[in-house]
Amino acid sequence: MLRVLVVLPFYGGSLPVGRFAVEGLREAGCLVDTFEAPSFFSAYTALKELRVSSSSLDTLQNSFLQVVSQAVLAKTEAFAPDLVLCLAQAPLNRLALRQLRKLGIPTAMWFVEDFCLFTYWRAFAPYYDLFAVIQKEPFSSELAAIGQANVLYLPLAALPSFHRPLELGPEEHQAFGSALSFLGAGYPNRRKAFLELRQLPELELKIWGTEWEDEPALEPLVQRRGERISPEDAVRIFNAADININLHSSIHTDKLVSAGDFVNPRTFEVAACGAFQLVDQRALLPDLFSDEEMAVFTSMDDLHEKIRYFSSRPIERRQFAARARERVLKEHTYARRMQRLLDFARERLPNFGKRKTVDWPANMPESMREGITALTAELQLPENVGFDALITAVRAKSDLLSDVETALLFMDEWKKQYLK
Repeated sequence: MLRVLVVLPFYGGSLPVGRFAVEGLREAGCLVDTFEAPSFFSAYTALKELRVSSSSLDTLQNSFLQVVSQAVLAKTEAFAPDLVLCLAQAPLNRLALRQLRKLGIPTAMWFVEDFCLFTYWRAFAPYYDLFAVIQKEPFSSELAAIGQANVLYLPLAALPSFHRPLELGPEEHQAFGSALSFLGAGYPNRRKAFLELRQLPELELKIWGTEWEDEPALEPLVQRRGERISPEDAVRIFNAADININLHSSIHTDKLVSAGDFVNPRTFEVAACGAFQLVDQRALLPDLFSDEEMAVFTSMDDLHEKIRYFSSRPIERRQFAARARERVLKEHTYARRMQRLLDFARERLPNFGKRKTVDWPANMPESMREGITALTAELQLPENVGFDALITAVRAKSDLLSDVETALLFMDEWKKQYLK
């Protein structure tokens, strides 16, 4: 059984992706632990409240990030993973990445952001053993140019156990439902686009998400005063809307439908919910969904026209939604994405998954052996589980320890002290 440590970011759009990836790895048969960077975020933001100079603040923030990186290393030492998987903006600095490489622990980054907009990848990409991305060329060539040869195109996905059709009650329909719905941050192209969409006053529009302030004309449409929406409520929103508008973000307003390349997570999540969406044209979308599975608009005029068309055709909406959901369940799940990442690791890293384990003593008392057999069954671990993997699973438990578990933890501490 492979062990994977997932390092989450402090916050942001890649945080829920990281949590879904954790579940995907578990579905793929891995033993998974997480480094909960969000637990450190309040302390990090508190540094800004000290009212010190910008140079002092930079020094403090860099020092804080070094401490967090060392915490990741400590977590790695305790968990002994076969792979450390980091999500975009995970708090792991170059020194820590070099240390992991010296220890022979493979690292992977899933860069789930637009490489043109977020360019910090240049400073970190060569230090990872694997680099998974949601875009193709020219990103792959640019990564190769700075020394990262193990690049994997790995689109986003959905988690069917979470992103699923829901039976909503009347109160939920009242709270979350609308003819038109949009969930996402208020990027410049979206602000301008939804100002234009006010030309359709006959259809109720609700906007959900953050960064919509300072736009008085849109204020009546923005729900919950622009609060961040939880993943759970996002699923309710997708299910409750007649039409989910999925307009990808752009910082430019000269072309509101940017015709970019990558496909955002919302595309897969709405589809997995069995809900209908209108998504803007993306270069990589045809590789993921057919024209019969996804209704696409190419301009604001086209969006207006298709809103009018589909608003009066619920049967067609349901047919599109059903076909899109079937495609997601078949090909675009986090379990499949994580399995592809693990397969890529095996292809590119010769010793991947061949970590040495401590053999069980041949002269172990029969009562202890029987206790371990029962414990592995209770923890749903394979019968031939290694010592380190069993210790990790025991430490993850929150209830009282049995005699066998206590003995195992004692053996582990003894091993650390005398068998280094």
